[in-house]
Amino acid sequence: MSFPTVVFSFLLVVVVGYWLIVITGVVELDDDAAWLGLGGVPAGVTLSLLIALAWLLCLIGSQVASGGPLLAVPFAAAGGAWLAVRGLIGPLRRLFPEGDRHSRGDLIGRPCVIRTGSASPEFGQAEVSAADGSTAVVQVRTTGADRLARGDKALIFEYDKDGEFFWVMPYESEI
Repeated sequence: MSFPTVVFSFLLVVVVGYWLIVITGVVELDDDAAWLGLGGVPAGVTLSLLIALAWLLCLIGSQVASGGPLLAVPFAAAGGAWLAVRGLIGPLRRLFPEGDRHSRGDLIGRPCVIRTGSASPEFGQAEVSAADGSTAVVQVRTTGADRLARGDKALIFEYDKDGEFFWVMPYESEI
C-alpha cells in the first residue's frame, strides 16, 4: 500500500470486485477488447491481466529500485505489463470460442443502405445491420452498369475475399 505500488493497488481491488461480480453471474464476459488494440479476447480479461501484471511488476520494481528513481517504476511496470499482455493475447484467443463472433458471411443476404455519394463497380460503402442489431459500414461494389446513390437500398449477395468487399445489387424493399 505504499508508493509506487499503491498506484495499481486500487485498480487491482476494482479488478477483484469485477471478477466477483462475474462469478456471481451479474455481468457476462462478452465484450471484445478491440478498442485496446487487442481484439479477440474479452475486455474484462485483457484489462484484468494488464492491471494484475502492472501491479506485480510495480511491486517487484519497487523492491529492486528501493531508494532509486521510484517515480519511473509505475511507468516501467505499465509498459512491461502492456508488452506481456500483447504477447499473451495470441494464446488466450484460443480459449475463447469464435462462435459468438460475427463473420463476413453472416452479412450475405442482408439489406444495406449506401452511405457514400454513390456505389459503383470501383467504389462504395454501405451500412448494414447484423442479426443482433449491431451495424457496420462495409466496402461494397456493384455489378455491371448498376450505380447506386447515397441512401439507396441494396442487397448483399456475395463477399469477395481477395478484394475484401461485398457485392451488392439494387433492392426494392423496406429495411
